[in-house]
Amino acid sequence: MAQDQTIRGRINELAEEERDLRERLSQGEIEPAAEHARLAEIEVELDQCWDLLRQRAAKREFSQDPESATVRSADVVERYLS
Repeated sequence: MAQDQTIRGRINELAEEERDLRERLSQGEIEPAAEHARLAEIEVELDQCWDLLRQRAAKREFSQDPESATVRSADVVERYLS
């Protein structure tokens, strides 16, 4: 479960960075292109974190080692269908 807490901590950090970027943009501290580029990176990393948490939960459910879950590439997690 410690690994899950670490992943959730990273999710919270990314969400905070997202809020900070939007605030900085609204105050004119950064350019829209810079904000957009970083937000796109954050979105991918968030998707990877959530995917990793889901993998770990599934492994636990089926009596497998959650530590064997791995971060999937951006290409994989960004192509999932909703």
